[in-house]
Amino acid sequence: MVASLSRRRFIAGLGAIAAGSTLPALVFERPFKRLATVSPRAAAWAAPEMRFAYHAITWKGDDMQAIKDIAEVGFRGIQLRANILDAYGDKPKALRDLLGQHQLEFVALSSGGPSGDPAKEADEIARHAQHAAFMREAGGRYLQLIDSARPKGRQPAAEDYKRLGRVLTEIGKRATDAGITAAYHNHMNSLGEAPEEVDWIMDAADPRYLKLLLDVAHYTQGGGDPVKAILKYRDRITLFHMKDVVSPLPGAQGDPKRSYRFVELGQGKVDLPGVFEAAGKIKYRGWAVVELDSVPVPNRTPKESAIISKKYIEEKLKMKV
Repeated sequence: MVASLSRRRFIAGLGAIAAGSTLPALVFERPFKRLATVSPRAAAWAAPEMRFAYHAITWKGDDMQAIKDIAEVGFRGIQLRANILDAYGDKPKALRDLLGQHQLEFVALSSGGPSGDPAKEADEIARHAQHAAFMREAGGRYLQLIDSARPKGRQPAAEDYKRLGRVLTEIGKRATDAGITAAYHNHMNSLGEAPEEVDWIMDAADPRYLKLLLDVAHYTQGGGDPVKAILKYRDRITLFHMKDVVSPLPGAQGDPKRSYRFVELGQGKVDLPGVFEAAGKIKYRGWAVVELDSVPVPNRTPKESAIISKKYIEEKLKMKV
């Protein structure tokens, strides 16, 4: 981390960045319906129009099974990874039709992100622009961007964040031209791991072209409070990853920050009721993608994990998937 950099000094070092208006909140034709029994606290944050999607990452590349299972569990949207282009890169409308048959909306595409190598910058921007064009034809909404791993052998420097913000802005411009919203995904082991690092990246990028995909579990594990982040970034958050995390793992040694496992909703330490309450306070109107990188329990299927998270949303949070 860049402990020696204060937020004020860092921002000053980046220079002036053009400010602009944010994209309007997305309004859906069919807001979710609250369940009959709603706890007093739940009622406070059940007002926003929020729809739930599920990430196909848990199925480890078997996207056809993921599409089938996610629809059967009852989620109304899906996030796919860029490997879907291997099968549908030249036929995006076929993917749109397939998702339509399962009554799933194509919410987001995990597009990867800049590698940190200046020599590859132009090619990487072009690749993400291609992904955005694919999403437009496939009926998608959001392009998820993440940055490369933290630099080896040294601490991240202000120049790393300045460059990343510039490249993410360029990708965001091209996504916007295609009618797609680009969003930065905070992530462990990346430049955007700790809360202050997310601040530096968002400060370095043009808010007109880059929004925030707040992953509440990564943010928690990175040492942050996602409830405070929601209130802070109320004008930049365009998408959520809802997930949970257990940390530190039993018997772990060394840095506890590096000892963690992602789990189904309600099985870890993320303040999920607080997260949804904060989303209500900012009147968030959009998608929440439930994500689980891998099944945490042997012999449990990805579909069974999805059912566990759905049950938590509906029975504990009193919200309808």
